Amino acid sequence: MKKKLLSAILAASMTLGLLAGCGGAAAPASSGNAGGSAGGKIGVAMPTKDLQRWNQDGDNMKKQLEAAGFEVDLQYANNDVATQVSQIENMVSSGDKVLVIASIDGSSLGTALAAAKEKGIPVIAYDRLLMQTDAVSYYATFDNYMVGTKQGEYIRDTLDLDNAAGPFNLEVFTGDPGDNNAQFFYNGAMDILNPYIDAGKLVIQSGQKDFATVATANWSTEEAQKRMENIISSFYADGTPIDVVLCSNDSTAMGVENALDSAYSGAWPIITGQDCDIANVKNMIAGKQSMSIFKDTRSLAKQVVEMVTDIMNGKEPVVNDTSTYNNGVKTVPSFLCEPVFADINNYKELLIDSGYYTEDQLK
Repeated sequence: MKKKLLSAILAASMTLGLLAGCGGAAAPASSGNAGGSAGGKIGVAMPTKDLQRWNQDGDNMKKQLEAAGFEVDLQYANNDVATQVSQIENMVSSGDKVLVIASIDGSSLGTALAAAKEKGIPVIAYDRLLMQTDAVSYYATFDNYMVGTKQGEYIRDTLDLDNAAGPFNLEVFTGDPGDNNAQFFYNGAMDILNPYIDAGKLVIQSGQKDFATVATANWSTEEAQKRMENIISSFYADGTPIDVVLCSNDSTAMGVENALDSAYSGAWPIITGQDCDIANVKNMIAGKQSMSIFKDTRSLAKQVVEMVTDIMNGKEPVVNDTSTYNNGVKTVPSFLCEPVFADINNYKELLIDSGYYTEDQLK
């Protein structure tokens, strides 16, 4: 039954094939000569180098912007808000023409964003919405609610919740409460899973369900591991099985997997993730993680380069969502890329054949 269901899931996912992301293009591409004709320096503010995905995002952005003819001012802030504020203020004062900002805390950049607005510098929020400001011009991201729904649907379909008797034991781990995306991930997944929780088919033995309780500061692997170890010792030490752990991303999934390795002797549960980090894909191959949402950052970078190019050439950037993302002050015009999921059945095609990773990186 499970194999049949997983085959059906795979078939659905592969209709997207390598079209994960924006515009159907998995491989990076230049925006042509338009960016070169516009020229100028573009500021790119990334939150940290501590997570693999932000290194990839920064590298992809820099390469594609430079290929389009721009000078790139790329800065990482070591997950320190004050550092990111200072970096953005320096970008403003040094004459950067457009700012692309992946924030640490989307509500904490007010003074720097106000300075950008005063100088007429357009701001693109990158994969994390900038909150409580009218200084953000556009938002480029993946469909974050869809990320959560795909994780919830994977759990539903793999456990065959519509037909199986259950009950199954579930625990929930989501991301940083200061990251607006974390709420979307959580809502998308829980909207799928809540009916089964309400019906008693999914049971959270710890009782830890609300967003504030299951959030993980800074998406920290260490914090997720500590919390999972506490949950295991408090609720599963008597041999009660853990059937599934909803993890919103790969760093929290890694913490859960580390805790299971050290403190749990039962059958390995279904574990979700996001970002297809190398260590997590290796765990997927080893049977320690069931799936990870694949967000091809090359595609997102390509979309941002096109937005920057349009702005620099006096054009209105293309968006595909004008209603979803309200930051408390305005509804921000957005471009949403579509995620897909990778699992043991399709990771080679999505990750290796597309050139995202080499085979050697996943050994």
